Amino acid sequence: MRVGSERYAAHVAQVRSVERVGDITPVPRTLPFIKGVMHLRGAIVPVIDLAERVGLTRAADGDEEDRRIVVAEVDEMAVGMLVDAVEDVVSIAPEAIEPPPSVVGGLEAVYLRGVARWGEHLLVLLNLERVFSAVETEQLRQVEKLVHG
Repeated sequence: MRVGSERYAAHVAQVRSVERVGDITPVPRTLPFIKGVMHLRGAIVPVIDLAERVGLTRAADGDEEDRRIVVAEVDEMAVGMLVDAVEDVVSIAPEAIEPPPSVVGGLEAVYLRGVARWGEHLLVLLNLERVFSAVETEQLRQVEKLVHG
């Protein structure tokens, strides 16, 4: 997935689906990076802006048509992550993954599982369990409960 000019990846076992950006219903009094909720095949899924959550800048020349929502399993909950594009599904051998430096592309290493080469690009592997703090995960759960009633 691409956020701004950077390429990131999540473990395929955590990714449920990749969706076109549709209607996102805002939920009042939530953290700024929580954009709202979306209805997805009978389920209500909280949606976050991944760039905003991890402090990245969105590409100014990004095409709205390329934007996607990556629905991933995080702490036994489905969470939609708004990204600028999804480019490919790739296999990376475990031995090709290197530990992350303390800061990569402005992203703190605590959010990272590692880095790997992908063709001519450096691919940053996200640690989705660490992207959200316990407080943020609880707020996502509350958003989900609020909408379900």
